[in-house]
Amino acid sequence: MRSPVTGIIFLLLLLLALIVGYSSVFAVQQTEQALVVRLGKPVDVVTDPGLHFKAPFIDTVIPVDKRILDLENPAQEIIASDQKRLVVDAFARYKIKNALQFYQSVGTIQAANLQLATLLNSALRRVLGEVTLIQVVRDQREPLMQRIRAQLDHEADGYGIQVVDVRIRRADLPDQNSQAVYQRMKTERQREAAEFRAQGRQKAQEIRSSADREATVIVAEANSKAEQVRGEGDAERNRLFAESYGKDVDFFAFYRSMTAYENSLKSNDTRFLLRPDSDFFRFFGGASGKPGTPAAAQAKP
Repeated sequence: MRSPVTGIIFLLLLLLALIVGYSSVFAVQQTEQALVVRLGKPVDVVTDPGLHFKAPFIDTVIPVDKRILDLENPAQEIIASDQKRLVVDAFARYKIKNALQFYQSVGTIQAANLQLATLLNSALRRVLGEVTLIQVVRDQREPLMQRIRAQLDHEADGYGIQVVDVRIRRADLPDQNSQAVYQRMKTERQREAAEFRAQGRQKAQEIRSSADREATVIVAEANSKAEQVRGEGDAERNRLFAESYGKDVDFFAFYRSMTAYENSLKSNDTRFLLRPDSDFFRFFGGASGKPGTPAAAQAKP
């Protein structure tokens, strides 16, 4: 008959074997690498994913991310070579290429971010301090980011870190400088607008003056032509009157008197202070207009 003590010892040995076996293996994910530390001293770096073995109880496995990591840097105020102040907002992308060196130098990702932020600010000030505002904002932005990345990568190499990319998200003037620039731009645009309006008014005045001059010339030419035609008409009328007068003097005198009567004896209020025997009324006494006619004798009181 088996002793109960033997069964308990067997179970304890089995449990101990399970604990030792569990402590002897570890898993490495595809997105990470593992650093094996034995009694505080690194002994191995595992980069292949899967199950791996280690010494139980005395080895510690420290996972290290091997993906590309983000470094968000707060905006910094930088002075360019032309003494213009810039507020630069930049970020970086990096990955851990040497887990042992990374663990020995900085230890954790949080500490690495703090150290890289300091190095990134220094690189930004060195590179952007050698160029002008226009070069940073417009002309040489891409080459400048490459120079910053190269400098940051060189300095981060001692921490087992490889800098993949550095980008300048925003590079603007400080708020007070921006307001001054905007105000200056607004003033310049207002000056240009006033200049364009003045040029427009001058052009409109020139067009108006030219039109008035042309209108005056046209009216003067029209008046001249009208006077010429009127003079020709009057001349023709006088010629016709002269011819008529030459043909029949009595009829012409009669016609002239009838016209004078029509123009002078209006229906409104026509008053004359004339003698009854005035020559103006000679045709009132007879059709011939000569004195001594019966009609004229009858007309006398």
